[in-house]
Amino acid sequence: MRRIVAFIPARFASSRLPGKPLEKIAGKMLIEHVYERVAAAHNLDATYIATDSEDIAAAAHGFGAEVIMTPENVTCGTDRIARAADAVGLSDEDIVVNVQGDQPLVATESIEAVVSPFLAADYDGAFEMATLSYRIRDPREITDPKDVKVVCDAQGFALYFSRATIPWGRDNPEHGEHFKHLGVYAYTKRFVDIFAHLPQGKLEQLEMLEQLRALEYGYRIKVVESAHDSPEVDEPEDLRRIEQLLTG
Repeated sequence: MRRIVAFIPARFASSRLPGKPLEKIAGKMLIEHVYERVAAAHNLDATYIATDSEDIAAAAHGFGAEVIMTPENVTCGTDRIARAADAVGLSDEDIVVNVQGDQPLVATESIEAVVSPFLAADYDGAFEMATLSYRIRDPREITDPKDVKVVCDAQGFALYFSRATIPWGRDNPEHGEHFKHLGVYAYTKRFVDIFAHLPQGKLEQLEMLEQLRALEYGYRIKVVESAHDSPEVDEPEDLRRIEQLLTG
């Protein structure tokens, strides 16, 4: 049977918010919120926190999470996931779920949704990576470079991800639907290994978006629209904003 295993990459270093995973929101650590929501997904066989920090590992053990220690010198979250997937002995056809560790409101249903393309009866192996989008409701997010936008083709495969506003209506820039990319991925273990050995792409370096590496090298990314938003914590004000959302 093919296994489905989730990993939550979490590193202590952060230029804007050092020690971010250990910051408290509504009485719980940020990484604890994420772990509890991911681990509750019905289609997962296991959930691990992948970190290079002994402090994060100790905190995670404290609330009952399983931890995989990974090196400090990895270039992005997916590279860290590749090391962790090797450590738990996953096979090529197993499904790896990657949930960025700064999303304390990530919905359990979103974890299940990102895996669904691989479990569909008509899955034919034409893609080995999937991710999530969310239709933007807040006009601020359309132009905010912190919120990554995605555009897809008619079959639901990603055409491009950008910090810029895409698509841009030439005659009516304020009209049309815009979709935000959520930092939740699923891939076959085989593709995780392929990805980890690809050189960083020019677009990836320019936009600082690791998913562009896959597109630059010609790999398809299936995009599933989620009914649930999953705002990220990047700056101190995000902690206060998300705490308000959690506590009502």
